[in-house]
Amino acid sequence: MTNKEAFLRRTKIVGTLGPATDDPAVMADMVRAGLDVARINFSHGGKDEQRRRILAIRAAAESVGRPIGILADLSGPKIRIESFEKGRIELAEGQAFALDTALDPTAGNEREVGCAYKDLIKDVKSGDTLLLADGYIVLEVLSVKGTRVECVTRAGGELSNRKGLNKQGGGLSAPALTEKDLEYIQLAAEMGVDFLAVSFARDAADIRRAQSELRKWRGTAHVVAKIERHEAIDNLSDILSVADAVMVARGDLGVEMGYAALTGLQKTIIEQAQAANRIVITATQMMESMIQSPVPTRAEVSDVANAVLDGSDAVMLSAETAAGKYPVKAVQAMSEVIVGAEKYQLGSMRRPRRMDGPFLNTEEAIAKAVMFTAQHMHPRAIVALTESGLTPLWMSRIRTDIPIFAFTRQEVTRSRVTLYRGVYPVLFDVTHSTPSHMYEAIFNQLLTKGLVELGDQIILTKGDLSGVQGGTNSMQILRVSRSA
Repeated sequence: MTNKEAFLRRTKIVGTLGPATDDPAVMADMVRAGLDVARINFSHGGKDEQRRRILAIRAAAESVGRPIGILADLSGPKIRIESFEKGRIELAEGQAFALDTALDPTAGNEREVGCAYKDLIKDVKSGDTLLLADGYIVLEVLSVKGTRVECVTRAGGELSNRKGLNKQGGGLSAPALTEKDLEYIQLAAEMGVDFLAVSFARDAADIRRAQSELRKWRGTAHVVAKIERHEAIDNLSDILSVADAVMVARGDLGVEMGYAALTGLQKTIIEQAQAANRIVITATQMMESMIQSPVPTRAEVSDVANAVLDGSDAVMLSAETAAGKYPVKAVQAMSEVIVGAEKYQLGSMRRPRRMDGPFLNTEEAIAKAVMFTAQHMHPRAIVALTESGLTPLWMSRIRTDIPIFAFTRQEVTRSRVTLYRGVYPVLFDVTHSTPSHMYEAIFNQLLTKGLVELGDQIILTKGDLSGVQGGTNSMQILRVSRSA
């Protein structure tokens, strides 16, 4: 994928790194295929392994010549059963089965299994529904006696070691940040990742705690709240008020809320995130069949396309790239589906939200003015001279087919805007250009990359003081020429 082809796709691609991507050539090919943000899943592998992956993807990005953002995903309190003597059992509908928090971790059998979550006996009661193995096994709680939760199987099947456990409707009290998570936040800060995802966030307090821990270690990552608990839906507006982004984590969310509600919840989360001017990632099983197959199913194509049409800033690949047979083809396929879906959005710029109310800051005022002007003048490109990336972030909240180029000297900003829909980073040090040469340098960058042609109209935003963060205060309409 050339730079120009990448600019034809506005929705970004997040791909998870893992054993299938550890070959440096595979990483580089994924970047060429259109990977925008690399996800490091802290649920698997040790610290040294994750450090190596972060360094390797940065090296791959540098070799290809495309900035890549890095998203570190915390494990969170994944609640699991323990193990079985024979590794697995078969549960039949109507069969009695117990979860025992005091049972030997390897002594599970057809009658009972241990549970690593000791507070389970406090969080459930008779009549509750427990879901195991991503909801494939359904248990109804009959009673709680001492350390045992006595159940009857309502939907049976094979159950193997260490499968996840959810309570339908939510209500498990495990905190979002575990002791392991606190250690790995330090690692994320040390490695300078761009985004930190908080798993199983319940409310705004969980996000604030992650942000506080990051600051303690001088981390600058933007925090992503993964929406996968019933409580997170109830507290969504509060979470959006403090998080930098949200992820529609459809696996556990679908288990807790019920799969029939998932499509509507996805649309609701995306809509509310847009209203709050937050980034939103749609994730989980988007092209699951490509773990084994070189092509996606038609249903998966439709799923990705609908996430794009719903307004996602990014769509995510998990096991498809981390452990699949075709990680590069998965990125290529997702990119092709996104471009196909976006053809139906061309020219469909949405009216900027909050145009009738007060703006939060100067950057937002300039950004909204630019997008309102672009809606009526249809320039070839929008160029934002930026230090922090805030102005292009505001611009990206308004859906448009006009590319937004974040011209910046800041490496962290170039990496971060890789997640912003329709925003593309360009290395540019405005402090080294005199005002008389600045326009010429901007035009040359755009012309050299084949992004504009002579005579094209562009909109430029900048500040009076070059290189000052938060200083964007002006908008100009320019005609591309060879000299200023």
